[in-house]
Amino acid sequence: MNPNKMIKKSVFTLLALVFLVSCVSPKVYKELEGKYANLKNENRKLSNENETLLSAKNAAENELKQIQAAYEEALANRDKLQADYNATKANYDNLKSSYDALEANSSAAIAANSKKNRELLAQLETKEQALAAESARLEKLKKELEDRSNRVAELENVIASKDAAMTALKNAISRALTDFEGKGLTVEQRDGKVYVSMENKLLFSSGSWAVGSEGRRAVEQLGSVLGDNPDIAVLIEGHTDNVPYKGSGQLSGNWDLSTKRATAIVNILRENATINPENLTAAGRGEFAPIATNDTTEGKAKNRRIEVILTPKLDELSRLLNEN
Repeated sequence: MNPNKMIKKSVFTLLALVFLVSCVSPKVYKELEGKYANLKNENRKLSNENETLLSAKNAAENELKQIQAAYEEALANRDKLQADYNATKANYDNLKSSYDALEANSSAAIAANSKKNRELLAQLETKEQALAAESARLEKLKKELEDRSNRVAELENVIASKDAAMTALKNAISRALTDFEGKGLTVEQRDGKVYVSMENKLLFSSGSWAVGSEGRRAVEQLGSVLGDNPDIAVLIEGHTDNVPYKGSGQLSGNWDLSTKRATAIVNILRENATINPENLTAAGRGEFAPIATNDTTEGKAKNRRIEVILTPKLDELSRLLNEN
């Protein structure tokens, strides 16, 4: 039983006895009063002891909790260390077993590794040789590519030079034949060639291949330019419309007429000693290369013409193309 409760119960019992015997003597009353004071002091002393014991109990409980937590932590650490130990022991056992096996089979393992190393070295040498061969082939292809690039550059330069020369020739011809502009004569440059087209009204009478005076003058002026350009091939083509030739005598038809007219132009050009005859070619195309419709009078007039086709000689270009 709690000491405080016992003391209080004794005090209450004593007071009850006092009330029951209220008529007691003073001496008895003082004795009771002294006992009561002693009991109060004892009660106070026991209360203080009780509080001290409660504080000690709380402190002991807190310390117990701390010790319990420390114990649980130590237990967890021990379990972890045990697990680590077990794993390390297992690894050690495995490594020792492997070492023992390797030690037992070391000679065979060394021989096998040596053989494999030799095989790898042989493969490496083969690959090095293949790499060297491929590098040599690549270098050769690089050289060929450079050569081809140089040749392409040369070809481009030659073509550009020829184009520039043909432009200069076209301009020179245009200047030389300025007097005949609007009289059925045109000068064009296309596809790397110069085309001089002269309608028959400038050159010939109908059904004739004799060149008139005005036409002769135009051809002669054209020849003066061609004489200054000996590296130009000259093709003279005669053309007619599609009206069948109805004459008689020396002509057998439009094709024959176109050929004779082309030849007549060649003959005039040959009178110029500065023109190499080897550069001249005459061709009759008849009615089979029209440049306009033959359904109109204007179209037929355009088709009846002489075309002088000037082509640069491509000897240098052929040389470059034929080089190995």
